[in-house]
Amino acid sequence: MNETASRCGPIGGMETCSVDLNGQPVHVGIRRGRSDWPPLLIFNGIGANLELLTPLVEALTDREIVVFDVPGVGGSPAPLLPYRFTTLASLTDRLTRQLGYSEQLDVLGVSWGGALAQQFAYQYAARCRHLILASSSPGAIMVPGRLSVLSKLLSPRRYTDPEYLQRIGGHIYGGAYRRNAGLLREHSRHMRSPGGRGYLYQLFAAWGWTSFPWLRFIRQPTLIMHGSDDPLVPLINAKILAACIPKAQLHVVEDGHLFLLTRAREVASVMQRFLTGNAS
Repeated sequence: MNETASRCGPIGGMETCSVDLNGQPVHVGIRRGRSDWPPLLIFNGIGANLELLTPLVEALTDREIVVFDVPGVGGSPAPLLPYRFTTLASLTDRLTRQLGYSEQLDVLGVSWGGALAQQFAYQYAARCRHLILASSSPGAIMVPGRLSVLSKLLSPRRYTDPEYLQRIGGHIYGGAYRRNAGLLREHSRHMRSPGGRGYLYQLFAAWGWTSFPWLRFIRQPTLIMHGSDDPLVPLINAKILAACIPKAQLHVVEDGHLFLLTRAREVASVMQRFLTGNAS
């Protein structure tokens, strides 16, 4: 496995490059930070490229951050065959070691990426120090959002058609996106359309997956953050996670599904306190 220098450059305060993992190029972003803290590894949402996390990365001052586009999203080309969350957890372990992060990591998972974060924390428990789950759920065994909302996730059209995103964004993301069209325009400015095959692979990875049988075996201190107005993943799912993970605490944000972006400074402060052991 060799790290390549192709397509490298700064994005949103992050250094980016492509890393080759046995023939699979993976687009990686790293924001350098304090070496005496474990780096924060972020798993993004479905179809979401790493540039979309810029507001949160900028708000998490001093902490070293690692984020990558899963195969088929953003700058990472789709593999020949589909994958499951167990496969992606293994890829993550190899990728972080290749990048020089062989010790423990703090892990944040956003929405779809929250499922991958749970899988990584369970599958590679010794590598995960703290776990943060944002807008997440236990997977297939969950309380779903309305069908009219969930059906809009079956296609990546919101990533390819800015006018369509303007029409449906408030309906699917809730919170501040219901009231502020400028947020949607800013969101679409950072988007890179996922390939159709890559988006389907992400849907397939989540199909039938659930963490419910083994949530009680997640032993890491866990911060569960959720918006009070989340049409995609209703708040009750965060309460289920908090009840099932032994060392979990729940923090509710008065916003929607993408509160990590709309309330970046506020939630970054909560995360920093949790990761440094000073959460209330």
